[in-house]
Amino acid sequence: MPTWDPDVYQRYKAYRDRPALDLMLQIPRDLDPQEIWDLGCGTGEHATLLAARHPRAKVHGLDSSPEMLARGQAMRGDIDWVLGDIATFAPDVAPDLIFTNAALQWLEGHETLFPRLMGLLAPGGVLACQIPVVADDGWRRSLREVARDGPWADRLGALAPVRSEADPRSYHDWLSSLSADLDIWVTTYVHALGGEDPLIDWTSGTSLKPYLEALSDPAERAAFLATWRARLAVDYPRRDDGVTLFPFPRLFIIAQRY
Repeated sequence: MPTWDPDVYQRYKAYRDRPALDLMLQIPRDLDPQEIWDLGCGTGEHATLLAARHPRAKVHGLDSSPEMLARGQAMRGDIDWVLGDIATFAPDVAPDLIFTNAALQWLEGHETLFPRLMGLLAPGGVLACQIPVVADDGWRRSLREVARDGPWADRLGALAPVRSEADPRSYHDWLSSLSADLDIWVTTYVHALGGEDPLIDWTSGTSLKPYLEALSDPAERAAFLATWRARLAVDYPRRDDGVTLFPFPRLFIIAQRY
């Protein structure tokens, strides 16, 4: 998992919230969970919403960032905020709902991770997951190529990107035998972003942050950003009305355990 900048991450809160809310709306209405975990809870808004939606439940929010968890703690103190790693997540009480929004894409081995999470659920429990559909094109490819091909390659070339895209059909194959009810779909959100450097702003609190941290010289960092900015201007041209359109596909999964 990368390190996070909560302030920058919150800059596009409305865009980042919508997939989580769309996912939340698809959780079965008749589910009455007593134990809820939000894995990769970030600044805690979604765990807080889950607590409001299910007031009888014990809600836990797990994240690897102390800074993110501090925001959650300040928002609602009765939620159990846990510093930890999703890869080793092993709750003492079987959850009735595992909710995870835009977090599992940072972990490898989905063919074992997803069945393991299903196995942690109580019978009838639900795994509700949203992850970006990571394709080898657009800004991810250009960021990787700029890092690999410039004079900074010795420091940036080995930085691990987000995991490669998996076919949604693979998730069906991994989960269908474990699920009494399984729903998988993909939605592409077309974000209309303003500002001079919207994609740099979007990524600077997450994916871009490790690259910038590896470049200690301000002049070199500026050169790196200028090189990437030129690539982004070609791939994501500003429209006539001044916005930059940013298509962002996301994979959704609602799986209810037998």
